[in-house]
Order: sequence, then structure tokens, then C-alpha cells
Amino acid sequence: MWDRHANPISFLILGSLLAAAITGHFGGQPSPRIDADFGVARLSVLTPKVIRNGEFFETAIDIRADEPIADATLAVEAGLWRDMTINTMIPAAAEEEYKDGEYRFSYGPLEAGETLSVKIDGQINPPLFAGNEGVIAVYDGERLLGRQIFRIKVLP
Repeated sequence: MWDRHANPISFLILGSLLAAAITGHFGGQPSPRIDADFGVARLSVLTPKVIRNGEFFETAIDIRADEPIADATLAVEAGLWRDMTINTMIPAAAEEEYKDGEYRFSYGPLEAGETLSVKIDGQINPPLFAGNEGVIAVYDGERLLGRQIFRIKVLP
């Protein structure tokens, strides 16, 4: 009557799923800051690399001017924000436009050594599956200072 034993395969599967979750393969873990040095300016971005569908997320972007910048402009390629809702962007840009496949946000001049910090809050919309890829760029007005590619993986 009591001859049955638990199948070890079920424990292995459960243990594997728990290990994957703890190591961040299913999202929810802190993401590393991504830094890019463009010479005139440095870009630093902290945003989730793995996120689950429907979750809210926060992105912190810093642009540090190593030389004076007449019109610091942050640009986000439209494909990176496809099927995402951007709820807030603080501080608000002085000017906003869509140009050449990018959302561009102009913040005005930055002196050498000055840092512009932008906080973006958003949410992953239900149709987004697998993730998005796109570029975040820094301009001085119309002059491109540098571009950094980003990939966000979205899990169900």
C-alpha cells in the first residue's frame, strides 16, 4: 500500500526552474548599467534587460558632457519602444520631435562636466513578446555624438 515513492525527475525539473528564477533568467533581477563613451559626451543607461509582459519598468539615462554641448538631445529609436507605453519622462524636454525613425528630446545646453539625468517610466504592452531592439543616441542639436544599441527581452 505505501510502496510508491516520489519520482526524482519531478524534483529535478522543479529544482531547475527554481535555479533559473533565482539567477534572473525569468526577469526581476537588477540589470547592469551600460556605459558608452563618445568622446564629447558619455552615455550611461540603466534599464531592465529581461522583463515580463505587462510589467512596469524604470529607465535611468545620464548624459555627461566632457565638452560643451549646445543642445543636448536624447534620441530613442522607435523600434526600442514598440508595444511599450511610456508613462513619464522627467525632466520634460524643452522640445520633442519624431525624426528619421527616432523620438528626439532636446534639453538645451550642457557645460563641460555637467550631467543630464533623465528618468523614464513605462510599461510593457500585452502584444509584445520576445522583446525589442533599438538604439539610444546622443546628439548636439543635429550633430550625432554617438549611438548605443540596446536589447530588451520580454517574457510571457
